[in-house]
Amino acid sequence: MLKNSEKAILRGLAEQYAEAAASPVNDEKRRLWKKLNAVDAERPMVMIDQVCWGELERSPELELKCEEETLRGFEQVLRRKLYQWRHFPVDSVMEPCLEIQYAVRNSGFGINAHCETLATDERNNIVSQKYDKQLQTDSDLEKIRTPLIEHDKEETDRKLSLANEIFDGILEVRANGSTPYLSVWDFISVIMPVEDVLFALVDRPDFMHEAARRISEGYLAILDQLEAQALLPRSQSLIHCTGAYTDELPAPGYNPAKPRCKDIWMFGLAQMFSTVSPEMFEEFEVKYSSPICARFGLVYYGCCDPLDGKMAQVRKIPNVRKVSMSPWANQERGAAEIGKDYVFSSKPNPANLAMQRFDGKLVRNELQSIKDACDRNGCSLEFILKDISTVKHDPSRLDKWAEIAMEVASAC
Repeated sequence: MLKNSEKAILRGLAEQYAEAAASPVNDEKRRLWKKLNAVDAERPMVMIDQVCWGELERSPELELKCEEETLRGFEQVLRRKLYQWRHFPVDSVMEPCLEIQYAVRNSGFGINAHCETLATDERNNIVSQKYDKQLQTDSDLEKIRTPLIEHDKEETDRKLSLANEIFDGILEVRANGSTPYLSVWDFISVIMPVEDVLFALVDRPDFMHEAARRISEGYLAILDQLEAQALLPRSQSLIHCTGAYTDELPAPGYNPAKPRCKDIWMFGLAQMFSTVSPEMFEEFEVKYSSPICARFGLVYYGCCDPLDGKMAQVRKIPNVRKVSMSPWANQERGAAEIGKDYVFSSKPNPANLAMQRFDGKLVRNELQSIKDACDRNGCSLEFILKDISTVKHDPSRLDKWAEIAMEVASAC
């Protein structure tokens, strides 16, 4: 039963959230994201995501007070969004609603990851893991099954009903699908150690081609099922930690009751391919990610993998609009390769927030150097600070980084 005390807590937070979401600054940020995503940026855009919330939750602003699990989930979303709004808003947008994601069950590929946790902070969900070898022989390939997707409508309706009861008159509640995670090689990396994969690309190419083919076809089957069951997102504010606002989507013929892949963004990546040659990247990644990306309206490509030397191959992937340039990329070469064709999605080094002492000058120099390279090459630029494993238990470092980044982005 819903306690009045918990309902009061959530309604109070919702009132604060609704006030923030009503600020005109959100409309201006949406407009700027649309300009960037049209590869016609007015200024670099800035985002902070994948934060080490475990270190921040010592703040009273983030302390959860509800007891029931679903209510704690609502509370956590609201408190985290409000915290970011107050401390490091950068170009994040407060949407005037609370989204409830469809309760979707995925049967998986028939092989579940088995891992040993090597290091952890009890208050931090960022851990180090060692995965067992489960894909070794030709017979192991037969374990890979086509995933089955099922919507637990009863659970979705339960959460929607509860949220509507709580937030009625304050905050709109919307059901929405979530963007599927479809990285062929990220999945392989949790069932076969990365070192083994890299050797097998050379020593057992047919084996790796067959594994990639089966997984790629499984992902395509997932998309068929998500479309058929109307479980894809009806709207997207984010794609892989960046603003997804655009006037180019949804595609013509869009039916909000049954969204299609071509109506939304997707992201692709092959992080373990950081050290392989461009030719091998094309043979094993472009070949298998392209049929997936071809299904979607727009694509964000890359993550931690340095792509400055592989842009000729990235250009062969359909519908790419944004390309990640990680801290390990040559930023000047990346900017020259991207030019005016794509958004240069810069990933500033999160290690700069993990040093013994926060060095604002180091942060500013890194961001300015990237901006200068993009200016010389006519690139539309975004700064996306993510993968933040630690701030040395000093949350103010995020505030300081945000202030510096916005100064660099706003400077003429």
